[in-house]
Amino acid sequence: MCGIVGVLHQAPVNQLIYDALLLLQHRGQDAAGIATQEDRKFFMHKAKGMVRDVFRTRNMRALPGNVGLGQVRYPTAGNAHSEEEAQPFYVNAPYGIVLVHNGNLTNASAQKNALFVDDHRHINTESDSEVLLNVFAHELEKATRGLHLKPEEVFKAVRAVHQRIQGSYAVIAMIAGHGLVAFRDPFGIRPLCMGQANGAVMFASESVAVDGTGFEFLRDVEPGEAVFVDLQGQVYSQQCAGNSRLMPCMFEYVYLARPDSMLSGISVYEARLAMGETLAKRVISTVSPDLIDAVIPIPESSRPSAMQLAHLLGKPYREGFVKNRYVGRTFIMPGQSVRKKSVRQKLNAINSEFAGRNVLLVDDSIVRGTTSREIVQMAREAGARKVYLASAAPPVRYPNVYGIDMPSAEELVAHGRSTEEIRALIGCDALIYQDVEALKKAVGSLNPAIHGFDASCFDGVYCTGDITMDEVVAINSGRSRGDEEDSPSSRLALPNSEGA
Repeated sequence: MCGIVGVLHQAPVNQLIYDALLLLQHRGQDAAGIATQEDRKFFMHKAKGMVRDVFRTRNMRALPGNVGLGQVRYPTAGNAHSEEEAQPFYVNAPYGIVLVHNGNLTNASAQKNALFVDDHRHINTESDSEVLLNVFAHELEKATRGLHLKPEEVFKAVRAVHQRIQGSYAVIAMIAGHGLVAFRDPFGIRPLCMGQANGAVMFASESVAVDGTGFEFLRDVEPGEAVFVDLQGQVYSQQCAGNSRLMPCMFEYVYLARPDSMLSGISVYEARLAMGETLAKRVISTVSPDLIDAVIPIPESSRPSAMQLAHLLGKPYREGFVKNRYVGRTFIMPGQSVRKKSVRQKLNAINSEFAGRNVLLVDDSIVRGTTSREIVQMAREAGARKVYLASAAPPVRYPNVYGIDMPSAEELVAHGRSTEEIRALIGCDALIYQDVEALKKAVGSLNPAIHGFDASCFDGVYCTGDITMDEVVAINSGRSRGDEEDSPSSRLALPNSEGA
């Protein structure tokens, strides 16, 4: 759950990378880092905090060079309090490599042991990104055998990485004296795209970082593909996975990505409009439109879905909540008491939009249910007669293991509960969820080239096919915890053999 960017230019890149990270800030607010290269020397600055707080003028001046990369981080594994785990990561051999990574390795523990025992490499943090860096470095060293680096050797190393690493990964790496390489896992779970401008090349998690810095969007890096750009700006690419399939993460479209981004050939904004269309059918089958006076989104990701839903129901679309933009996301905040308090700090109701009305609230998703319960109560306190709640996403029943921080199954309000039981817990008068198959069909229709989606947090089907109960427990036990008193059990539930 991070944002990454890499740039190769004929001019200094520090400001470009900074600007791109600002455009990707929504993907991570825990830490930020930038590394650049000049005359085969790396320069790096990284720290905990938001981009604007991490980088001061003196830090930017200390990042010279025409090649560089950066990352904004929200940790899903490792130690959230450690600045050592902020990215980029560096290893000095072969050549010198700096790497940024978005995703989550599901076999990081096994690979960490293999690196120490078989490859004689030392891992100094709990970050799976450091594991990935050392696997790539080891395979690159094997591929080159000490010779001058060529694109063919880079692609050979990436092929070996695909054979060793499991899980989700979008990667950008800078090789001292040679250039940039970017690659994605064979399923394309986490996004990665590329753009160009006046001979410069940029890689980024979302197209908004490309567009917003004056680059022209070229295309997505394909699942399993590696793209190498040498220091002269020459671009080489090769498919490095034997059996790649495009199966992007559905939660990117539901919540995480910016609406003005294109992911895997799909406009995130259009995807959310499509969610509103399919959700309208579910609402009509549950609550008569005659009983609804207004449709009100819960800011901000749900707005496109709510607008389309209101249009199809023939009901007024109203803004009923004002959002304080200076409070972080609540579903990733440590501790239930902190999250509950933050909801009131984050949103305030406009009483006139609720007084005496039956309102349909629309949210992008419901994870723990804590936020939803508080918001329903806020609507009632503002004078609403009836409060109906619709989720543009299906029930979140299973943990995500591919790089989006989802709590353990016991913390998910939908895990093991019926819709009626969830409705009673949240306290709304009616609860309407999106249908998972309808969601896949609606979003998938926007790009027929997509083979499917990773919708594991909704249906429990992990697209890499290598996730067992023991592995999910191990992955969950390695997740970062910001509040030990609120740390849940690592026991997780997977779907039964019928895929329930």
